[in-house]
Amino acid sequence: MPADLRDRADVAELVTAFYRAAFDDPLIGPIFTDVARMDLDHHLPIMCDFWETVLFDVVLYRRNALQLHAALHARHPLKAEHFDRWLALWVETVDARFAGPVAERAKVQARRIAGSIGRRLDGRTGTVYDTILSRDRAQQIGIDTSLPGQAAP
Repeated sequence: MPADLRDRADVAELVTAFYRAAFDDPLIGPIFTDVARMDLDHHLPIMCDFWETVLFDVVLYRRNALQLHAALHARHPLKAEHFDRWLALWVETVDARFAGPVAERAKVQARRIAGSIGRRLDGRTGTVYDTILSRDRAQQIGIDTSLPGQAAP
């Protein structure tokens, strides 16, 4: 059974394997290579900082990931299928190399990040709960907010 992610070296192994797969992917690879023209040697340490920050609660990454993706989105629209493929490759890469609580956190956080950035680029809030209405707003548009067994306001 593979070991869990433990340190920067493990993060570097994961991130390097992931980006090699992503660059070769027919759907998202051209976004990295042709649109973003990403220099992998330059980008890998930055992404290691990001994932080390996410997974081990250290503060190494200080950039605005949303802003960077918004700039890319302006040049090449990033759609749900791009985020889905990115996430699938990430999960495959994690599962092929690591197992344990930190590896699971890497997958959960990737789902959250992909979802949040995707929603924000789509003009919505970053939260999955952006469709929940406040009680006042629900009442304004005629939705009954009373609890079962309670009279409507």
